[in-house]
Amino acid sequence: MNLIIMRHGEAGWHTLDQQRELTEAGRMATAVVARKLAESPWRPDIIWTSTLLRAHQTATIVSEILNCPMTEKPFLTPDDDPGVCLDQLIRNPIESIMIVSHMPFVGALSTLLVDGHRQGIPFMTSQAVMLDMPIAGPGCADLRAQFLP
Repeated sequence: MNLIIMRHGEAGWHTLDQQRELTEAGRMATAVVARKLAESPWRPDIIWTSTLLRAHQTATIVSEILNCPMTEKPFLTPDDDPGVCLDQLIRNPIESIMIVSHMPFVGALSTLLVDGHRQGIPFMTSQAVMLDMPIAGPGCADLRAQFLP
């Protein structure tokens, strides 16, 4: 399984976290990363995105550039347990998938899959990493590439 994990683009401020929208810089940086993904050998079959607005907007931009379907998943919000996402990846084996979410979730999921722990690595906004995972499980993935805005 190829798994691309991406943090949403830069978002503005809002009194409700769920309503934070991408800034113009966030939209542009997301498009830059999406174009780099389009030029890479790794193309997702589907994009799973957080239900929060800024991640949904990020996934929409990527979806349009990669011509890839997307679906919202309720277990991809900032403070969700990455183990739940791993369970879903195991139950729904897809050859190539992309996840668009938030910090600290993307960092915790990445380290769970690569190193087998949930301490988390930092992701900048719009950053994406590509993991090669022969089998879905803790510590079973290898980092193959990263895409920066």
